Amino acid sequence: MKLRLPVEEFTTPNPITTSEDTPFAEVLRLMIEHGVRHLPVVRDNEVIGVVSDRDLRIARGLSAEHKIQVRAADVMSGDPVSVLADTPLDEVAFTMSDRKIGSVIVNESDGSFLGIFTVTDALNALIEITRASSKG
Repeated sequence: MKLRLPVEEFTTPNPITTSEDTPFAEVLRLMIEHGVRHLPVVRDNEVIGVVSDRDLRIARGLSAEHKIQVRAADVMSGDPVSVLADTPLDEVAFTMSDRKIGSVIVNESDGSFLGIFTVTDALNALIEITRASSKG
């Protein structure tokens, strides 16, 4: 069985985003309130980085006086891996596994930001594909 599903089918479209100047406390609040582990950082409609829950764990160790000085740009991973919406799902999953990353940015063919594809999205895709193949 050969499936060539595009990553777009399993991408979280229009995810919660933040700007590079967002204070640490607000980034943390956004991630907790929306139940996300990856928060794209956007400047002029372009994703310039991603704040992950791992990045926040590191910043949580700072003193209170230092935390108030920290912005999203200070803790984000810059230059995030991005793929086009029509990239095959298996290629994206392989890239994520190979690079040991928890998310990729998904862009339309014109380069505009479509959404984010995370490990959770990959697991949901696996579940959906496995269940569909077992039914017929």
